[in-house]
Amino acid sequence: MSGLPTKILIVDDEPPIRRLLRTSLASQGFQVAEAATGSEALAEIESSEPDLVILDLGLPDMQGSELIRLLRDQGSSLPILVLSSRTDERGKVEALDLGADDYVTKPFGTEELLARIRTALRHRLQRQGEQPVFRSSDLSVDLVRRIVRVRDEEVKLSPKEYDILRTLVAHAGKVLTHRMLLNEVWGGETDVQYLRIYIRQLRQKIEADPEQPHLILTETGVGYRLRAD
Repeated sequence: MSGLPTKILIVDDEPPIRRLLRTSLASQGFQVAEAATGSEALAEIESSEPDLVILDLGLPDMQGSELIRLLRDQGSSLPILVLSSRTDERGKVEALDLGADDYVTKPFGTEELLARIRTALRHRLQRQGEQPVFRSSDLSVDLVRRIVRVRDEEVKLSPKEYDILRTLVAHAGKVLTHRMLLNEVWGGETDVQYLRIYIRQLRQKIEADPEQPHLILTETGVGYRLRAD
């Protein structure tokens, strides 16, 4: 991406949505490509190598989730932002479990969309750089020495609390579903209620106000996201 405009591929079969996105993104200096079907999207990805995809789940030739599956099975780490209707929570969770980086709910605000795009692009760069110390607001996590600090004070975490935080840090800015976290931390062999208990304990230790968290954010009905500065 260095030295060239960031290229975003819009995959949506609704021309008004593509037009709105194209206008909003182009005004921010992004280069924009479009596809109305999954097969068009695959061809565009192969030929032009976009930096990020904005993907509608309902396409005429395949489900958006199937496109995500195909890309991830090919080993692609291309950031994918899902466009989802408010009622399509099941499809949204499935898309995230398959490897989508984030979702934006229709109808969406342009500023929120741009913020989600910036976060997804930053996350990709962080993965490539593998930074050993993560920082967000007052929180710092030294992934090499396993030291967690809040406002420069070291915080002692239990092994499970640290495993959850480490997983969130590894995907900072990205929504992790309950199932993804359970598989990563417990191997999937536990109930989501255990995860909620540990998240509550973790917030007690790292949040300035655990009742109004600003680091570990709840995505209702889906999972959790660690805020990335």
